Amino acid sequence: MLDLPILSFLIWLPIVGGMGVLIVGDRSGAKQFALGIALLTFLLSLPLYTGFDLTTPDMQFVEFIPWVEAFKINYHLGVDGISMPLILLNTFMTVIVVIAGWEVITYRVSQYMAAFLIMAGIVNGVFAALDAMLFYILFEAMLIPLFLIIGIWGGANRVYATIKFFLYTFFGSVFLLISLIYLYQLGGSFAVADLHKLPIELTPQILIFLSFLLAFGVKVPMWPVHTWLPDAHVEAPTGGSVILAAITLKVGGYAFLRFAMPIVPDAAAQLDWLVIFMSLTAVVYIGFVALVQQDMKKLVAYSSIAHMGFVTLGFFVIYALAAKTAANPLAMSSSVLAIQGGMVQMVSHGFISGAMFLCIGVLYDRMHTRDINAYGGVANQMPVFAALYVLFAMANTGLPGTSGFVGEFMVILASFGANPLIAFAAATTLIVGAAYTLWLVKRVLFGDVKNAEVAALKDIGRREFWMLAVLAVAVLLLGLWPKPLTDVMDVSIRHLLDQALNSKLCSGLAGGCP
Repeated sequence: MLDLPILSFLIWLPIVGGMGVLIVGDRSGAKQFALGIALLTFLLSLPLYTGFDLTTPDMQFVEFIPWVEAFKINYHLGVDGISMPLILLNTFMTVIVVIAGWEVITYRVSQYMAAFLIMAGIVNGVFAALDAMLFYILFEAMLIPLFLIIGIWGGANRVYATIKFFLYTFFGSVFLLISLIYLYQLGGSFAVADLHKLPIELTPQILIFLSFLLAFGVKVPMWPVHTWLPDAHVEAPTGGSVILAAITLKVGGYAFLRFAMPIVPDAAAQLDWLVIFMSLTAVVYIGFVALVQQDMKKLVAYSSIAHMGFVTLGFFVIYALAAKTAANPLAMSSSVLAIQGGMVQMVSHGFISGAMFLCIGVLYDRMHTRDINAYGGVANQMPVFAALYVLFAMANTGLPGTSGFVGEFMVILASFGANPLIAFAAATTLIVGAAYTLWLVKRVLFGDVKNAEVAALKDIGRREFWMLAVLAVAVLLLGLWPKPLTDVMDVSIRHLLDQALNSKLCSGLAGGCP
């Protein structure tokens, strides 16, 4: 394992680099400088994978510096098999986003690029933070660059969308802060590892879990606190939509694994039905909502909510499986499968949703409309683009051989062991998802050319091709060979299950509650 402070580099290099881009300004070289920083950050993140020890659940690449000693708040970083893949996803997608805005963004270019670089550094910190207060600070800091990205480079209703996004996410975070302060008062530490061991009575656990559910559920976003997402996506520039769908939503799913399930496992077990109900509602109901959308971005935004429902379903169905452990020896392996499925779904959704929004951006840059009815016959004029678009659309429906199939299949398979009705409800996405995605593809790509604007379209250039082709390779590689990802996660997920499925009630622990 390397002794270099890799995680600090991954946090501060893009942040300082973003500041450097601001200093360069809109003069020649700002875009090249931003791309160089993004590429260097991605390359520096690769040793997290190549140097990762698959045999231990312990945190790796750990860094510890005392920060606010009076309150025992520390600059404490580390990664395991759950957080490391998400950091790689973040650094990879940041490179794609910088390339995506290369020719499209002509207004305040340096500020645009800097916002994404700073966002990347903050998100890396969120995934690496092993101190709860450090996590909270970075969790809130994410709002600032994303708020600016939507508010400055967004559409006509960008102010409404940014205010709604901010209020929803900030409101949930207030309850998260209160819970973390309560846990500190209870155990005298903000260290996440200490919070995992802290015994807590059931009633406080339930209240803490509900606050976590609100804070992290808004970020995912889960039904019914999802309504900010379609508005944010519609008004965001293409890069903002990509990073919002591919990265920001994953923070909520990750936080459930790092905080909610291991810190308050008894409450999670008591209220698993609520999360499963909310997840299935997102999968089924939101899928039908996507079916009637006329705006391409809104359709994919609602699709994201439905697909993220698989993530939370996979995470919380483990409690229904645990109830059958004694009668079914396969229940534990099914629990591992469920969480692995949720994690694979998060990574896969990052690739697919990012690619879908980039494809919509390609069309919008040429036609300046997202109205599905304004298109038709695009494949006649843009055959290369159409081939890539169809691939990503098929992945979005969960076609076997693509990454979209792997995570959903794992979650459905694990859910069947808990309750066949849950699995059946989740599997309806294979029908509804195919319906709204293929309906979108048919109306946009195929048929006769409707108007002169479509007839004048030119196929994608080299920059756009390679941007989409790299994501196509990622979608196919993860779909055909998910083993490198699941192997990295396996030991960490088994350790998480030990924490999430064991009671922390004071009555069951020697010494009782503090």
